[in-house]
Amino acid sequence: MAGHSKWANIQHRKGRQDKLRSKLFSKLAKEITVAAKMGDPDVDKNPRLRMAVKEAKSQSVPKDVIQRAIDKSQAAGGEDYKEIRYEGYGPGGVAVIVEAMTDNLNRTASTVRSTFSKNGGNLGETGAVSFMFDRKGEITYPVTAGDEDTVMMAAIEAGAEDVEHTDEAHVIFCADTDLNDVSTALEAELGESETAKLVWKPNISTELDLEGMQKLMKLIELLEDDDDVQRVTANFEVSDEVMEQLSAG
Repeated sequence: MAGHSKWANIQHRKGRQDKLRSKLFSKLAKEITVAAKMGDPDVDKNPRLRMAVKEAKSQSVPKDVIQRAIDKSQAAGGEDYKEIRYEGYGPGGVAVIVEAMTDNLNRTASTVRSTFSKNGGNLGETGAVSFMFDRKGEITYPVTAGDEDTVMMAAIEAGAEDVEHTDEAHVIFCADTDLNDVSTALEAELGESETAKLVWKPNISTELDLEGMQKLMKLIELLEDDDDVQRVTANFEVSDEVMEQLSAG
């Protein structure tokens, strides 16, 4: 199982996602506002907005919150958010990518740099670690969408590159530029997906022991707590033994 899948499971079991629900809603709403402002407020005419709304719905964001975020994009004098990516190394030499949306680049850069340095990591230049990841489209279906062969055939016909099957889901990967087309083709065969989004998929992984993973968890949690940070990706792997210790902790 990929490191981030395990990380999501740990967060879920510890109730962290529930604790952060209002913060998560705010970040998803920000993405919707930016997507609508950069393109078209009509979901059918704006692929990025369509994906943002799908992600929000998958996290149970209420319809009125989604609509307010779209309306906000058309209001005069709203915040002007800039997208920026930070790259660095966390504990144990794990590569970390931080994606942010901010109306104050100096504030965000200072906070991210400080968080890295105080938690066993160091922030690098743009490009410092992104070569260890591939930018991909990721489309997720529940296991009830079909058996592995059915989903695999649908993915191949839709133009996807790879499919990973877990106990909880079918995860389909495609070229980042093909995400909207592949997602649309899959929906015609398998129905609506749970999520469809752009991700950084590690092509090199770093395995951590229990102590290293505990330190990395703290770094990621602190970064995710920052209102300017949209998402954090790291290329870690953990053994089943470490996973069990983390889950019990």
